[in-house]
Amino acid sequence: MKKQLFTALLTLVVSGVSAQQTWTFTDCVEYARLHNISLQKARISEETAGYDLEESKAQWQPTLDFSTTQGYTNSPWSAGNKNAYNSSYGLNAGWTVWNGGRRENSIKQNTLRTEIAGLNTGDIMRTLETDLLQVYINILYAKESISIYEEAVKVSEAQAERARMLMEAGKLSKVDYAQLTSQYEQDKYSLVNAQCTYDTRRMELKKLLQLGLDTDLTLAPVVWQDAEVTAGLPDIDESYELALATDLRLRGLDLEKSVSELEERNAKAGHSPVISLSAGIGTGYYAPGGAFGESLKQGINENIGLNLSIPILDNRKTKTAVSKAKASQLSAQLDIDNRRTELSQTIENWYIDTNSARSRFEAGKSQLESALLSDQLSNERFNLGYVNTVELMTAHNALIEARHSLLQAKYMAMLGRKMIEYYRTAKVNLP
Repeated sequence: MKKQLFTALLTLVVSGVSAQQTWTFTDCVEYARLHNISLQKARISEETAGYDLEESKAQWQPTLDFSTTQGYTNSPWSAGNKNAYNSSYGLNAGWTVWNGGRRENSIKQNTLRTEIAGLNTGDIMRTLETDLLQVYINILYAKESISIYEEAVKVSEAQAERARMLMEAGKLSKVDYAQLTSQYEQDKYSLVNAQCTYDTRRMELKKLLQLGLDTDLTLAPVVWQDAEVTAGLPDIDESYELALATDLRLRGLDLEKSVSELEERNAKAGHSPVISLSAGIGTGYYAPGGAFGESLKQGINENIGLNLSIPILDNRKTKTAVSKAKASQLSAQLDIDNRRTELSQTIENWYIDTNSARSRFEAGKSQLESALLSDQLSNERFNLGYVNTVELMTAHNALIEARHSLLQAKYMAMLGRKMIEYYRTAKVNLP
């Protein structure tokens, strides 16, 4: 029943996606949660860890097995019966009373491994979410970049047309006309590159979402005010502490260290004696002999025993296992220290990049104002016939560069801000 409900839900989700025209960031995250292959494989590993835990708990239960042997004997030089048939039947049970605490430790280990598998699934989802965030914002940036070059193409096309008219009127040389026409072609080329970048970024998002080529992917626009871009950042030390507290990978590494400590206990249990109980009931039949049923009845036997095994020499197996377990603990601690350093460097890098982008955004606004004024004056002089193609092209390119730099700084600042937000709270929202 659960499987049918899940299939129905999946069908509804897929149907909704096919009919959906605009994707929000939340839509992307939820779709990836259901369809990303790496995430699905992690869930399978989590389920497998649960099976191992069930098996370790079952070690407290007794074992029970049935055995039978069927045999035929030929004695060609026997004075009596030359051929004989025999069979035996047995039901055997066993239970380990004490094995140095291996069972208890194995249950604890597999409990931790099940939790680690769950944390690994969550960490993969978090990594996927941050990847989606970066690709999503890059797509928005690439799309807005297209509008900059579309505007540039319109302006340079008008300038090339005006240059043609001035050349025909004898007020402009062919060389100057050729330069402005070349500028128009260069802007068209830049527009094509911007469109290719946009398509490439969309393909990256499709890959993360496991979407096919036939899916039309259009993202919902996100509008940020200048005040959001230039707003101050939270304290970096506080962000680092919050990142440590919310990092699933670090929690998983802490549990891995606990697993290695339990592994050492299990290894040391190799020096402990093993006490077990055994019991069984059996019978058999031998022919030639009496009736089969009577023979089985007469052959019934029961047994019970207490077994004690004391290790003396084991070819250094226990000592080696203990040494390996201690080495695993050291390795686990190094992984923890490395993850802490990695988080520290990641947080610091995002702060550096974000602050740099904020500064470039502030400077970019002034630069854009100057570029707009310069471009406006150059175009007015050009339209009045005071021709200086170098000045015109320089102002035109400076304006494009100023717009592009400002746009890049804006999206870099917001990406950094959102990444810092995610490391602090383990969640992020786009308006």
